[in-house]
Amino acid sequence: MSKIGKNPIIIPDTVTIKVEDNLVTVTGPKGELTLTLPLKIKVKINKKELLVERLSEDKQTRSNHGTFRSHIQNMITGVTEGWQKELQVVGTGFRAAIEGKFLSLIVGFINPVKLPILKGLTVTVDQDNKIVVSGIDKVLVGQFASNARKARKPDAYQGKGVRYVGEHVKLKPGKAVKTEA
Repeated sequence: MSKIGKNPIIIPDTVTIKVEDNLVTVTGPKGELTLTLPLKIKVKINKKELLVERLSEDKQTRSNHGTFRSHIQNMITGVTEGWQKELQVVGTGFRAAIEGKFLSLIVGFINPVKLPILKGLTVTVDQDNKIVVSGIDKVLVGQFASNARKARKPDAYQGKGVRYVGEHVKLKPGKAVKTEA
């Protein structure tokens, strides 16, 4: 039995969950999310508790059991509290800006890198170097933050680039200058 999958999910008072066939819909104060379950995974709701059960013992179903329980838990957290990732742009002349429906990153290339802001996400830029990505879908928030980081990963020698707030970049030593005696 999955250690995570067997744990019940406590449903807050502000959240309503509707299960139709293999479609789970979670509605809360911040919005609504849906998730399609695999055929061999079922959801049962008992009062203020939700249980995820599997109907088969094959390897794929055992793998999906805990995964889909976590997805439903993340959906509940998303519609009540929301998700947020913070990034910072480090480097001389590097900066970020919101241009319409795009995040524009000037990170040392000839042209700025423009990332489309997806529906359901809120992206803000503070002081030209701090990017805050927030939304109710954990997957969308994490994927957008990852794409922004991929625009220019932190350099191993100088540390320049886009990184998560609090991320430590271990710098490599540069070439040492030899002096002749």
